[in-house]
Amino acid sequence: MFEDSLIESGNRLKTKRGRTTAFAVVLQVGIIIIMILIPLMFTEALPKAMTMTFLAAPPPPPPPPPPAAPVKVIKVVETDVVNNQLRTPTKIPKKVEMIKEEEAPPPQAGVVGGVPGGVPGGSMGGVMGSIIGSTPTAIPKVATPQRIRVSAGVTQGLKIKNVNPVYPQMAKIARVQGPVVLAAIIGKDGSIQNLHVISTASPLLNQAAMDAVKEWRYRPYILNGEPVEVDTQITVNFTLSGG
Repeated sequence: MFEDSLIESGNRLKTKRGRTTAFAVVLQVGIIIIMILIPLMFTEALPKAMTMTFLAAPPPPPPPPPPAAPVKVIKVVETDVVNNQLRTPTKIPKKVEMIKEEEAPPPQAGVVGGVPGGVPGGSMGGVMGSIIGSTPTAIPKVATPQRIRVSAGVTQGLKIKNVNPVYPQMAKIARVQGPVVLAAIIGKDGSIQNLHVISTASPLLNQAAMDAVKEWRYRPYILNGEPVEVDTQITVNFTLSGG
């Protein structure tokens, strides 16, 4: 009877242990599956660094290094001339080339520069023929200035009309006399233009001198065949009679 009780209790223990082991295995497998599925279902709960590590593409490989620059080989050419002097050759050349000089052209009659077929001595077919047959060269025309500076002595010889000034009465009473120097432009037609006083013995004489000079006339001054304006000075002298 005691033995039967021991045998029965042993069978029960084995049965309970087997169930407990199976339940524990199933429970652990379920926990592992849940732990794997939760990160896949709720990705926003994971750290960003971890997700970026798994999702970011690997960096591109570095570019290949540039090709090496070609090495220039400088070839030294040996020469037999050093400091403009011919040196002794160090080796005998395998091939010696012969230099052939061109024949000089036959002498031509006439002077150098003449027409072919000229007569010796530079006659009409030689020098004179080359001069006659040459193309004439156009000589550039020099531009004529519109106005030139001329001395008072030159303009005095071009005067064709002279009018004496009227002595001012106030200058006579004040016993004023002397020269009045005027700057004037003589136009292409010989008339007086742009008249003004440079120096004077007295302001009382200025107007009388200018009124007289305005009536003067000159021959046109010709330069390169064309009349030009003349820039000059005119002096009018006032002298009292009797001293």
